[in-house]
Parts: sequence; C-alpha cells; structure tokens
Amino acid sequence: QVQFVESGGGLVQPGGSLRLSCAASGNIFSIYTMGWYRQAPGKQRELVAGVSSSSRTNYADSVKGRFTISRDNAKNTVYLQMNSLKPEDTAVYYCNARNEVIRSIAYWGQGTQVTVSS
Repeated sequence: QVQFVESGGGLVQPGGSLRLSCAASGNIFSIYTMGWYRQAPGKQRELVAGVSSSSRTNYADSVKGRFTISRDNAKNTVYLQMNSLKPEDTAVYYCNARNEVIRSIAYWGQGTQVTVSS
C-alpha cells in the first residue's frame, strides 16, 4: 500500500509563496505520473499540475506562470512551488500518483490546506 506524507500548506497573504511537498512510501516513481489536485469548498476537485516519469509537466491555465511542479525520484518526493498566490488558490491540495501503464491504479494523499487571505 502506498502512503504519502504531505506538508507545506498554511495561511499566506495574497502575493505570497508556499512550497508543498509530498513524500511517497515505497519506490513508485519509476512508472507513475505525480500530480497535485485541489478542491475548494463547493467545487469539484481539479488538476493543478502534473509531472510524468519522464519529467514532462502540465499545468492548469489558472496557475501557469505562477506554480512549478518538480519531482525528486531519489527521495520519492514531488513538490509544488506556488508563487504570486491569489485568494482563489485557497483549497485543500492533494497529492496524486497514477500508474502510467495501468491508469486505473492511482493513490491519493490526505490533503493539505492552503489559505490565501489578508
């Protein structure tokens, strides 16, 4: 069973920065796309950013140019650097790992709260 330890969430003022981390137990990085999703109150969960095993990245239009996803395979960790944060970025952020061969295999972290407010 894969488990994640997420950290880095918190309260930040508009325009500020946060860095989320997600450390996975076990060596799942070799064939897994890692991603960050978020869910705001009353809204559906949405993809924020993803990075494949070959380090190809993709971003939601709303965060392009502000967020950067990266992965450290040696540490089984994926990061999300969030800059120029806006109040609309407020949500619970979830780490996700999806098997690139058998795409129905996916794992979720427990979520970390990010609140952007003055």
